Amino acid sequence: MLFYSTRTSSLKANLEEAVFRSLPSDNGLYMPEFIPTLPQEFLETIENRTFNEIATEVAFALLGDDIPRLDLENIVSGAFTFEAPVAQITPDNFVLELFHGPSMAFKDFGARFMAALMSYFLTRSNKELKILVATSGDTGGAVAQGFYKVPGISVTILYPSGKVSEIQEKQLTTLGHNITALEVAGSFDDCQWLVKEAFLDSELTERFNLASANSINIARLIPQSFYYFAAYAQVKKMGKPVVFSVPSGNFGNLSAGILAYKMGLPVHHFIASTNANNVVPRYLTSNSYTPLPSIETISNAMDVGNPSNFVRLTKLFDEDWEKIREKVSGYYFTDDETQESMRQIFSETNYVMCPHTAVAYNGLQKYRKDSGEDFIGIFLATAHPAKFLDLVEKTLDSSIYIPERLENLLSLEKISIPINVDFDAFKAYLLG
Repeated sequence: MLFYSTRTSSLKANLEEAVFRSLPSDNGLYMPEFIPTLPQEFLETIENRTFNEIATEVAFALLGDDIPRLDLENIVSGAFTFEAPVAQITPDNFVLELFHGPSMAFKDFGARFMAALMSYFLTRSNKELKILVATSGDTGGAVAQGFYKVPGISVTILYPSGKVSEIQEKQLTTLGHNITALEVAGSFDDCQWLVKEAFLDSELTERFNLASANSINIARLIPQSFYYFAAYAQVKKMGKPVVFSVPSGNFGNLSAGILAYKMGLPVHHFIASTNANNVVPRYLTSNSYTPLPSIETISNAMDVGNPSNFVRLTKLFDEDWEKIREKVSGYYFTDDETQESMRQIFSETNYVMCPHTAVAYNGLQKYRKDSGEDFIGIFLATAHPAKFLDLVEKTLDSSIYIPERLENLLSLEKISIPINVDFDAFKAYLLG
């Protein structure tokens, strides 16, 4: 499989080049040259397969030209030692829990698969690698856990100061060893800009083998498609159309769902659910894409004003706005609306949602009301609610369960390096 640049279709790379280079030289994003369709027999019997069996089948369809099936099975089994269960909330509303991995956020799926894939290639080439990653919250913790002590790889994580929860911050600033955290006096968009500039700087790319673990890296995007297949497998027996509501910030998660659909997963509709950072819902209404500075909200991991993966979303539909509108609806919600849903679901079902999950729930209910259709709705729970402990307990006026692995973090010392939004200073740090 070759991967082309979203800016220059003739600019292509093989899998290993795309994974380690992260960004093409024209600052586009890598996309598969073609999207394979999975065998009908696989989809007809998918409910009888384990998560890892599903993941291996999907990965082999996309990456089988580059990696033997047995090696892919080993990569998958090493990455995914946890499940992605679907829980029923009401008769037609289900939640896909993506927080059962090491960092208790959906980013574990992409980060651990990417770490295993890079390790596979590094073992054969004896390369050393420097990973740069920007985070709005959960990516940092997942990447830190996924790459911790992986031989031949050092990781530098940039995060916006004061804009991540305490537990999220502790997850990416307390490991040490090959993990370094830079606390940026700015927004997530600023962090992302610094990382992108580094990949375009010839002095840095000549000195280091740079790679990114953000969802801009195709190795992060592909494994996120696996849990859409696994979720469908768990509700297939109900015999109704399936609709996914995806809490969206940088739009890698929704792009992965569309990728699954393009590979043959029978999804009736997708919902792009956002907070006040509503650039994509506005685009879906107006056919005008106008990035704005990010707005700080209680669903901080989605505070993205210029989502990198938007271009992937459009490429998956051949940049046809009408085609996108047919398959994707967009809604955005205020913090008050988010907290009201958190309280409502907790009161009615005793289920605790993090604010990002609540945004996805709101999108599902809005689409159900607007469409009047009968379907199975699956909203994605992207993080354990205890990662936003103070906010969730204050919203619900109740104490919630804290998993031991998160509770232990609170007593650890944060170690970070403060920097300004200054590329020259960032570059000097990397070179130093």
